Amino acid sequence: MPLKPDITPPEAQDTRVGFALVGIGKLTAEELISAARTSEQAYVAALVSGEPEKADGFARALGLSEQDAYTYEQFDELADRDDVQAVYIVLPNSLHREYATRAARMGKHVLCEKPLGVSAEDAQAIVDACRDAGVLLMTAYRCQYTPEHWAARDAVQDGTLGDLRLLHSIHAQVEDDPEAWRLKRELAGGGPLPDVGIYSLNTLRFLTGQEPEWVFATQHQPAEDPRFREVEASMSALLGFPGGVSATIQTSYAAFKTTSLRVMGEKGSLLMDPAFPYDGLKLSLSDDDGTRQPSFPDYDQFTLEFDHFARCIRRGDTPWTPGEEGVQDHVIMDALYESARTGQVVRLPTHTNRDAFRGTKPQLPQK
Repeated sequence: MPLKPDITPPEAQDTRVGFALVGIGKLTAEELISAARTSEQAYVAALVSGEPEKADGFARALGLSEQDAYTYEQFDELADRDDVQAVYIVLPNSLHREYATRAARMGKHVLCEKPLGVSAEDAQAIVDACRDAGVLLMTAYRCQYTPEHWAARDAVQDGTLGDLRLLHSIHAQVEDDPEAWRLKRELAGGGPLPDVGIYSLNTLRFLTGQEPEWVFATQHQPAEDPRFREVEASMSALLGFPGGVSATIQTSYAAFKTTSLRVMGEKGSLLMDPAFPYDGLKLSLSDDDGTRQPSFPDYDQFTLEFDHFARCIRRGDTPWTPGEEGVQDHVIMDALYESARTGQVVRLPTHTNRDAFRGTKPQLPQK
């Protein structure tokens, strides 16, 4: 896969934060490496992979040497690399805890793909390890860094839509391969909920700045389909937010690809469709005067993540989406699975502060 062109003005690497990318799957190969090349704040200093030849090839493409490509067995050798200040963990969910903890022990800051782990307990262990080591931890919730999602959040919170009433989000896709790691409970922690449904859950929390007080969920796991021997095929959930605000989430590994988000207030509504892809997001705002579609600057979602985390590392700021934000999603997802299993409403701990689990607001791209 060819790398996207480097459009960033040249900047000395020693003024940026060096990252080691841990895992060279599709996301790393097609998005992260290119995003780092366009980052003004970060660059790739090392690669870690279970496929040495692949790592060597990408290292050469980035102008790195073979000594900058590591196997998983060599991961702890990054402790000796002063130019590697942070790691970006892009591995199956079940491996996040191990590699985040090892990175923290080396004194490296940790940017970790979502979900943070395979359970709330798993995620909290990562938070504790990074706190004990005195390093920063950021959960890679890219949709909390886009100007489209921030414009939607502003409309929800500044009164543009009037009093909030209903929220609804769908994130579905077809997973064809019965052997995919995402369909193995031990590796993934669940089915579509922690993989794609988490976008809906996390974004609804981000838009409102509030936390659900209770959840109720149902799931479908067809016994005759070999893909879903271990995890759910689909889940539907109802979440109760403060003030009687009601939200619904639907997610599936067995439905045509759909990513949509709708918010309805007393005076207006907003629609994002598509809502969660890497590019091509569309936001529409509607009221009695009609529908309008705001315009936004060009950007790369992953570059925005790199830049924000690098700034936080330099300044000692808490990232906007720290580990605690990832833990909270796990708390809610654990409750959703409990509700689906028992058929009962599950109440959640109360959090009265807005953005209770978030840190320093990110800088948004300007037109």
